[in-house]
Amino acid sequence: MDNLTMSQLLFPEIDKTPADYEAIYPARELPEGAKVTRFAPSPTGFLHFGSLFAAFVASRTAGRDGVFYLRIEDTDKKREVENGVIGMVNGLKQFGIIPDEGAESETAESGAYGPYTQSRRTHIYKAYVKDLVERGLAYPCFMTEEEIAGIRARQESEKALIPGIYGKYAKYRDITVGEAKARIDAGEEYVIRLKSPGKPDGRIKFKDEVKGKIEIAENILDIVLLKKDGTPTYHFAHVIDDHLMRTTHVTRGDEWLSSVPIHLQLFYLLGFKAPKYAHIAPIMKEDEKTNGKRKLSKRKDPEAAVSYYAEAGYPAGAVNEYLMTIANSNYEDWKRANKTGAIDDFAFSLNKMSKAGALFDMVKLHDISKTYISTLDTETVYNLVSEWAKEYDGQLYNLITRDADYAKRIFSIERGNKKPRKDIGKWSEVKDYYSYFYDETFDGKLGWADDVSDADKLAILEGYAKIYNPDGAAEDWFPQVRELAVSLGFAGAPKEYKQNPDAFKGHVGDVSGVIRVAVTGRLNTPDLYQIMQTLGADKVRERLETAINSLK
Repeated sequence: MDNLTMSQLLFPEIDKTPADYEAIYPARELPEGAKVTRFAPSPTGFLHFGSLFAAFVASRTAGRDGVFYLRIEDTDKKREVENGVIGMVNGLKQFGIIPDEGAESETAESGAYGPYTQSRRTHIYKAYVKDLVERGLAYPCFMTEEEIAGIRARQESEKALIPGIYGKYAKYRDITVGEAKARIDAGEEYVIRLKSPGKPDGRIKFKDEVKGKIEIAENILDIVLLKKDGTPTYHFAHVIDDHLMRTTHVTRGDEWLSSVPIHLQLFYLLGFKAPKYAHIAPIMKEDEKTNGKRKLSKRKDPEAAVSYYAEAGYPAGAVNEYLMTIANSNYEDWKRANKTGAIDDFAFSLNKMSKAGALFDMVKLHDISKTYISTLDTETVYNLVSEWAKEYDGQLYNLITRDADYAKRIFSIERGNKKPRKDIGKWSEVKDYYSYFYDETFDGKLGWADDVSDADKLAILEGYAKIYNPDGAAEDWFPQVRELAVSLGFAGAPKEYKQNPDAFKGHVGDVSGVIRVAVTGRLNTPDLYQIMQTLGADKVRERLETAINSLK
């Protein structure tokens, strides 16, 4: 009776019971074995690459048959930033991670298991705390900060193995209803603490989906469930939310591993079935100063912010490919065996994740992105580049959208081959890579090779200008250049030149290189015939004439 009276004293406004909420949020109707996962960030700053990785893992764990939802844990209002939620949502969306349900902005959400923002669920948490008080498993604690500091000092002097409020240090563990009412009437502030049944020598065992079997000391602390302002702690709120939202798998950073005893104890005392936990090791980075490894840092590493990848123009698909190589090392073998296979066809597994933490590698990301971009068709490349340039490079956007067909012909060069070129790793490289196709971005500089004299360059260009045929077939172009090379004293093939270098000025590759530089300014480009066909006859002749004049 005293417990019932205490619960009514503390929560007179709460009229719903746990049973009511069990009815409001029933078990989900999903296929057998389907997983329900969540990404549950606090809106306290930019989306970190590690957070993107955690969301990616949660999304992949849910897969096609399950549910992946976005929950906002905003009980710490002091650290919240303006538009933090929409920033998270857009950050995920940029990389193709779109929750099935949950928060969509500061005010909007979708799904039948909301609210998905913790600050709007206080009435739910209080109903469960009220039930715990009624069952003698929670109590009001009126300790001041000074009293708690005094207990800490006492524990240090007594060399207590575990610091915190529990056992003999829990001053209000057995407070009476009368004393509680008197203190409340006097205006004293209080928190609600769990009356932990844990024993100092107790141990719990559980299986982590990433790290395997773990044994750890059970929780004995009377942790805070509700703070003085009535908002829940993370420990309590996430347990209620994961249960009512019917979460089956919790994927989170391994800094939470030490809190598992608290969380499993809460699930047990509340009568809930605990989800499976998968604790992800942090993403590491090589530290040049120490020659060791450290966590990817928000303060030290610009690439820690997800916005860095969007601004640089790494395609979402490429970033996802890279995330998958971090998540499951066997993905790369699978991809080699299934070159045209979609990432969704790969059987992602939590137990194949690294226990120690994957190493962040910007070079590898760039290489993966080059390969990914090389597999895209022209239309997709054009759309993705346009979309990126519209936000981050106005000049490029204007150039490629004023004549979309011309831009698509540019992007189609050597695309769709059995061995497509892998020159571009991010959209911010596009303008420089293709700069010679537009007068606005072509600087006119000619990067000649050193092994052909100016006199020979002039002879090559004047000779080619006479035979240049914009209507000629692709298969006729190089033989024509070979004939020109031979007539000017160059070998018709590199092999021929190597066998007798003193007999020739160079070889046909040197001759085509001179033409290439005259037309593009560069020694290394995609197929020159296709480039000239795309530029058009007038522009090619103009470039040849300009180069010839520069050599006279």
